[in-house]
Amino acid sequence: MWSILLLVSIAAVSADPKEFNGDKVFRVVPQDQSHIELIKSIASDTQLDFWAPDSLSLISIGQQADFRVEFDVAYDVQALLESSGMPYEVLIGDVQVAVDEQHDSNIRAVHSYEKYNDLDTINAWSANIAAQNPSLVTRSQLGTSYEGRPIYLLKVGRSGSNKKAVFIDCGFHAREWVSPAFCQWFVKESVENYGSDAVLTNLLNNLDFYVLPVLNVDGYVFTWSSNRMWRKTRSVNSGSTCFGTDPNRNFNAGWCTVGASSRACDDTYCGSTPESERETKALANFIRSNLSSIKGYLTVHSYSQMLLFPYSYSYALARDHTELNTVAKNAVDQLFTLHRTRYTYGPGGTTIYLAAGGSDDWAYDVGVKYSFTFELRDTGRYGFLLPESQIKATSEETMLAVKSISNHILNNA
Repeated sequence: MWSILLLVSIAAVSADPKEFNGDKVFRVVPQDQSHIELIKSIASDTQLDFWAPDSLSLISIGQQADFRVEFDVAYDVQALLESSGMPYEVLIGDVQVAVDEQHDSNIRAVHSYEKYNDLDTINAWSANIAAQNPSLVTRSQLGTSYEGRPIYLLKVGRSGSNKKAVFIDCGFHAREWVSPAFCQWFVKESVENYGSDAVLTNLLNNLDFYVLPVLNVDGYVFTWSSNRMWRKTRSVNSGSTCFGTDPNRNFNAGWCTVGASSRACDDTYCGSTPESERETKALANFIRSNLSSIKGYLTVHSYSQMLLFPYSYSYALARDHTELNTVAKNAVDQLFTLHRTRYTYGPGGTTIYLAAGGSDDWAYDVGVKYSFTFELRDTGRYGFLLPESQIKATSEETMLAVKSISNHILNNA
């Protein structure tokens, strides 16, 4: 009897979410190779959680890097940074405090567009908004995740024949919670403002929007139940005790070359093959099956306040570079008008860092000309732990950019 109770007790403890008490997030700016080597040395002795860029291999001289350090070595790491002369700052002094303060309240009874919603709440919302707006929204199942969860897709737009389409996905990386929040906001704005917002009404009359609220459903659930900082999928990797693949390194676009890892334990693990993950395979299959209509692909991530376009797996310019650059500039200019939020824009490889296997590069290479990646708020003060109080403003300004891009697609694709 006591052994059974002990096992139940152990199971209960192991099911508790990971806590980050005393963990710190540092920002460093390496000035020379010795600083790079110091970061590598620290990373070899302790597990660093790289936030931006998202792997050790992408750290470079003169470029800022953000990483989380666990509490038991945080002060030792800070002492090493101090003695090295490398410029640094503490972005987050206690990660658990930031995790706790991300929520405005602990009341999660109903869906809210200004709160972070768990997957069950998002799924119930998507069913409800489709049922209540049948002339504008329909729901289908894109696929099934590794752990057997449905991946739902919403189609938003007035019915019509031979319509061009824009595909918008959110929730690639599990810990980027503001991303799914935006996809929900986009659908809300569409149903609430159809008929009153002339620009949005015109877009919905003449374009279909495929909106994927959460791609990485298993990872997203895991961030709510077990580890808020989880990034990857939750698939089992053969021959490894480490779970998951980075879905945004899992596409056949320079797959597993620069900025991606072949090590299953790394956050940027590219997977065993391109589209090895059920989630990425479902997305790729859908786009391939609808290439005749899909003219735009917008994938929404956080953080950095950037609007990127191909290429990220190479420094080579896309054949449509000039036009894509203009579209991006116009979009970030529109975004800025609302809350004066500044975004950087340009090709992924030169604007942020080289990273192979991304969905935006893959979509562009298979024929979706207008392919863009959003990196939403902020620039590091909160990073992946953006407070709920910023969801509304973030979504409002992003809507302006999405409308700008979509208008260009409507008129030029």
